Amino acid sequence: MTIQPPTAPSPTIEILGRMGPRYDEILTPEALDFVADLHTRFAGRRHDRLADRMRRRFEIGNGQDPRFRDDTAHIREDLDWRVAGAGPGLEDRRVEITGPTDPKMTINALNSGARVWLADQEDATSPTWRNVIEGQLSLFDGIRGQLAYTNAEGKEYRVTAERTPTIVMRPRGWHLTEKHLQFTDRSGRRMSASGSLVDFGLYFFHNATQLIANGRGPYFYIAKLESSEEAKLWDDIFTFSEQYIGIPHGTIRATVLIETLPAAFEMEEILFEMRDHIAGLNAGRWDYIFSIIKNYRGRGARFVLPDRSEVTMTVPFMRAYTELLVQTCHKRGAFAIGGMSAFIPNRRDPEVTARAFEKVSADKKREAGDGFDGTWVAHPDLIPVAKAEFDAVLGDRPNQVDRQRPEVTVRAADLIDVHIGRPITAAGVHGNVSVGIRYIEAWLRGLGAVAIDNLMEDAATAEISRSQIWQWIHQDRSTDEGTRITREYVGNLIAQVLGEVDRFPGDRFDDAAQVFRDVALHDDFPAFLTTGAYATYLTDD
Repeated sequence: MTIQPPTAPSPTIEILGRMGPRYDEILTPEALDFVADLHTRFAGRRHDRLADRMRRRFEIGNGQDPRFRDDTAHIREDLDWRVAGAGPGLEDRRVEITGPTDPKMTINALNSGARVWLADQEDATSPTWRNVIEGQLSLFDGIRGQLAYTNAEGKEYRVTAERTPTIVMRPRGWHLTEKHLQFTDRSGRRMSASGSLVDFGLYFFHNATQLIANGRGPYFYIAKLESSEEAKLWDDIFTFSEQYIGIPHGTIRATVLIETLPAAFEMEEILFEMRDHIAGLNAGRWDYIFSIIKNYRGRGARFVLPDRSEVTMTVPFMRAYTELLVQTCHKRGAFAIGGMSAFIPNRRDPEVTARAFEKVSADKKREAGDGFDGTWVAHPDLIPVAKAEFDAVLGDRPNQVDRQRPEVTVRAADLIDVHIGRPITAAGVHGNVSVGIRYIEAWLRGLGAVAIDNLMEDAATAEISRSQIWQWIHQDRSTDEGTRITREYVGNLIAQVLGEVDRFPGDRFDDAAQVFRDVALHDDFPAFLTTGAYATYLTDD
C-alpha cells in the first residue's frame, strides 16, 4: 500500500468582522481566493519592505542623510526609456477631486465635474470595517451606474452627471493591516491581512473588467512608497493580477504619490520599475512634510520646522522636491500631478469662501506655471478655481508632459534644506494640539476627511500636528513668546482643548486625547498614529 504524504492546506482568508447588508457581494468566495493568492505570493515581500523602511529611518536618524543611489545611476543616465503613460480616460487630469468612498461622497464626486476622482480608501477614510466594505460597495455600484443614497432626513442623492470622472482608487499603505480578515498560509500560520492587498484585491477583482467595458480601466493611486523595491513589488502584483483575470499586460495604470523623503531620492527608479503600468507621480505634500519630521526628528535644532502654517510650498525643501518631480516625470513621459491646498470654502461664510478661493487660486497658478499637468481639490466648489488656472496654461492641450524643465537642478542637499527662519508660536502649538485631537476624535467615529477651522484635515495633517509636538519637546524648543515646550506644557494644552470643544453624546474626545498623548508625549515615536489607534479602537466591530 502506498501512503500519500499529507497535502498542505490551501491558503485562506477568513472573515472575522460582522457581515452587514450586501457584504457577501464583495466578500465572495472567489474574491477571497484572489486576495488569499495575493497574500501567498506577496505578503512575505511586504514584510521585507517594511523592515527596509525601519532600517532606513534608523540610518537617517543616526546621521546618514539620504542620497541619490549609486547602484541605480545607470537607470537615471539611460535617456531612452519611457513609461506607459495615460490609459483611457487619464489623458487630461487637470483637476482631480479627492475624497472618501461612502455613498454620499461617491455620488458627489461622480457629479462634481472633475476629470478624475481619487476614490480614497487611505488617508481620507477611517478604516472601520464598515467603511472598508461599504466603500467597496459604493464603488461597485457607482461603476455600474446603480448607486443611490437617501440620508436620514430623506434627501435622495443620485448620479446625474453626463460625464463622470475617471476613478483612480487609493488602497491603504503597506504599513496598515486589516484585522477583520485573517490570512492563513500553507503552514497553518495565521496573520491579519494586509490593508493594501485587501483594498486593491477586492476592488480589482470585482471591477476591472467592468471598468474596461466602460472605456476606462483599473487605475490606482499608490501611497507612501519609500523605495523602488516597493514599486517593483506593486508592479509584480499588477502583472499577476492581470494574468489572473486574463486582461492584457499593462492594462492597470498607477499614479505613485511621492510623499516620503526616501522616495524623493528614487523618483526615476520608481518610474522605471513600474514603467509598464505607471501613468505619473503626485506631489503628496502633507505626508511629505510629515516624512521630513519623522526622519529628522532627533537630528538636532537645525532640522526643527516652525508652525505648520509656515511650512508652505515655497520653502526651500518643498520647492526643490516639486521642481524635481515635474522634471523627472516629463523626462520619462509621465504625468506630474500637484497636491491639495488645505483651504476649503464655507457656503455659509462668504469671507471664508473668498479667502479659500484666493489661496487655492494662487496655489494652482504656481503649480500650473511650474509644469504640473493637473492638481487636487477637496471640494466641488474649488474645481472651477483650479481649472481656470490650468486652463490658462494648458489651453486646449490635455497636459504639458512635453515641457522638460532642463533649467532645473536639484541636489541632494536641496531636498533636506529645511531652514525656514520662522518661529514656533504659542498659537502654533495650541493649534497642533487642537487639530490633532479634533481630527482623531472624528477618525475614531469613522470620519477620515474632516473640515476643521476652514481647512480640510486628514490623517496626514494630523500626523504633522502630533510629530511636530513630539519633535519640539525632544529638541527642547521654546515658543516665540519664551515658553519652553515640555510634556507638562502640552499636557495642560490637551486639558485646555478638551475644555474648549463642544462635547456631545457618544463623542470620542477622551479617547482621542489619549491617542494624542500616546503618539506625541511618549519617548517612543510611533511611525504612524493610525496603526496603534486602529488596533486599540477600530477592531471590535
